Amino acid sequence: MADLACQDVNLLDFDPAMMLGYVTQLGEKPFRGRQLLRWIHQHGVADFADMTDLAKAFRHKLEAQAKIIAPAVIQDHTSADGTRKWLLDVGNGNAIESVFIPEARRGTLCISTQAGCAVNCRFCSTGHQGFNRNLSIAEIIGQLWWANRALRTSAAASQPHAGADSTSEDEFEHDGRLISNVVLMGMGEPLLNYENSVAAMRLMLDDHAYGLSKRRVTLSTSGVVPMMDRLGQDCPVALAVSLHAPNDALRDVLVPLNKKYPLRELMQACQRYLDYAPRDFITFEYVMLDGVNDSDQHARELIALTREVSCKFNLIPFNPFPQSGLRRSPKERIRRFSEMLQQAGLVTTTRKTRGDDIDAACGQLAGEVQDRTRRQQRMAGSSGGQVIIPIQTKT
Repeated sequence: MADLACQDVNLLDFDPAMMLGYVTQLGEKPFRGRQLLRWIHQHGVADFADMTDLAKAFRHKLEAQAKIIAPAVIQDHTSADGTRKWLLDVGNGNAIESVFIPEARRGTLCISTQAGCAVNCRFCSTGHQGFNRNLSIAEIIGQLWWANRALRTSAAASQPHAGADSTSEDEFEHDGRLISNVVLMGMGEPLLNYENSVAAMRLMLDDHAYGLSKRRVTLSTSGVVPMMDRLGQDCPVALAVSLHAPNDALRDVLVPLNKKYPLRELMQACQRYLDYAPRDFITFEYVMLDGVNDSDQHARELIALTREVSCKFNLIPFNPFPQSGLRRSPKERIRRFSEMLQQAGLVTTTRKTRGDDIDAACGQLAGEVQDRTRRQQRMAGSSGGQVIIPIQTKT
């Protein structure tokens, strides 16, 4: 660990091991690092003066050379269905989005790992925005840190006679947590920001920080095969794979990363990951695009492709955005597709669209990105702003 004892450091940038190393460099015992983790992540405290069980001398050291700063909130929107979306400033004209989805028995926070995305999936609004940079550990975990604080404040305001952390027993089942699940499914490909994404997840899992189980932290990837193998060994959380096509020809168009890591390699990586995974299955995400990937033949190909992988399917009705050139599959077509998968013995669910009135639904997160790739200009110049995808209508 680099010498940080004399630097102005942001403590949100430290995973558990880094925090212990930092306090040791300050001449403190390791348990002080665990205390700091609890104050910062469990209690959401940003002022060292409020960390009352720390020695005054230690607090003075921290005040002189450390800080706790999460990305600033630019906008805060709540959907009619209770979904809440934050637009967060990450500097230099870039903003990211995080989404909280409340449900009867759990609350899920969807967080971003990059400003924009370099993968450029054709059905994803983030991809159309282009790519600027990877987010830091503080910018990733800061989304969870901020959401916890904001939700606690809202809960306290709605229950004025209860404490800020109080939650009715029937609201969520997991120790009264407002956020019981975290998914790295927001803006960006987390495995292309590997070190920072893993460090943030270690904070999510640490008992002195957020204390989530590996089953309740899910990383979604478009299929970066070498990093999937590393993740299985370094930090095996629940894994979701953005599949979206049953053959290489179509997936090359929908998910361009497939040209580098084709489906055969991806399926083999999924099988290897199951040796480490906290669940005994991989979740395959499959966006339903009208006339593109939703035919009976596509379903049959999908069944054959995943026959050797223990998996479940999450079908995602496409959420439209400007210039996509794509349409959502009709409900009857999604139902038929789902039935075919289920009849083949594949557990299949259809994702309920949440937060689409505030552009917080899956595939709609865009933020504000100063694109270093000039992707929007290239796409507009080459296809008039439209995405050209082979259409298959045969059932």
